[in-house]
Amino acid sequence: MNKNGETSAALTILLGILIALSALGTDMYVPALPDVAGSYAAPVSAAQLTITTYFLGLALGQLVWGPLSDRYGRRPVLLAALALMLVVTAASPFMPSIGALAAARFVQGLGMSGGVVVARSIVRDLHTQEKAARLFARMMIVFSVVPIAAPLTGALLTSAAGWRAIFWTYALVAAGLLAAVVTGLRETAPAQRNSMRPSAIAAGFAGMLTEPRFLAPLLVVLACQLAILAWVASSSFTLAGMGVSIDAYGAMFAGVMLGQIAGAWVASRLVMRLGMRGLVRAGSSLMLTGGAAAAAFAWAGSAHWAAIVAPFALLLFGAALVLPNATALALSPFPHAAGSASSLIGAIGFTAGALLSMLLGTLFDGTPRPMASAAALAAAGVFGFERWVRHGPR
Repeated sequence: MNKNGETSAALTILLGILIALSALGTDMYVPALPDVAGSYAAPVSAAQLTITTYFLGLALGQLVWGPLSDRYGRRPVLLAALALMLVVTAASPFMPSIGALAAARFVQGLGMSGGVVVARSIVRDLHTQEKAARLFARMMIVFSVVPIAAPLTGALLTSAAGWRAIFWTYALVAAGLLAAVVTGLRETAPAQRNSMRPSAIAAGFAGMLTEPRFLAPLLVVLACQLAILAWVASSSFTLAGMGVSIDAYGAMFAGVMLGQIAGAWVASRLVMRLGMRGLVRAGSSLMLTGGAAAAAFAWAGSAHWAAIVAPFALLLFGAALVLPNATALALSPFPHAAGSASSLIGAIGFTAGALLSMLLGTLFDGTPRPMASAAALAAAGVFGFERWVRHGPR
């Protein structure tokens, strides 16, 4: 931090990249799936399994790295996670079968999840309340660049050098992050360290899930993530079914994500003035409006792409007001167990996200209705759970 107690730009960027690792592991890789299947002469379903195993690794890793970082410190645990990411990523291009690659992707997910968990924990170590929310919002600006840039980068790399180039790029990212952590990140965990006994960890998780100050903002975060995921998981199939070209879809996806970047910038500027709960309240209203508009247009049979893109841009703008502030509220009660609290947020979020993704795939009917309905329901959840945050214990 600088002399004014603010987090430096370099550390903010580092933390933003760390929380973006989970998205980077899918967004850059997805364009390479056809090439992966062709390389191993495997069916598309087998190539898609490498996405599933990656998500399983992310979900399980969330529960591992947080308690470890509470016990042994953020820095050594982060270094271990990034080292695991580097080793398995460098080995992945040499996997002899699609099954072996799927197993490697599971381990890659384990490693990459450490960056997400530890980055959130570091924010709680450094700041509380509105200052933590402001840092989360600034990190979200960095995070939001990944869904825009990563798919394009992945497509270019695959076209130029094949799917293995994706993993060489991941390895370079891991090596760069390792160097940055070694040279520029000090230990931030509190001196008081928690026990690693399984019974103590389980009791800690159970205590958090019964703490209203954690549970209320956790539900807001979860509903907010599901609303975003509805767009990320289904927008390509939905818009392609409406006749949108791949190039046009890229521009539309970027436009919606720019709504998230704009919202994160606004959140970072206004949180000290309006407070975390004020921004969560404003963002939940915007999300409800955007989700309801998307669902209304979808069920009215609108066939124009703007009837999808504009409401979702508003929804993600609102989500960027909600997510950093609700996350900061959820972590606030646990100064000595921020890693474990971060683990629960991530594990529950990734598990619910995987279930929603499968559900949307099953319900897809060639129209925007499943995607828009899921987003509207999730936004309504954010709006409803926000009232618990507003009127619950402080």
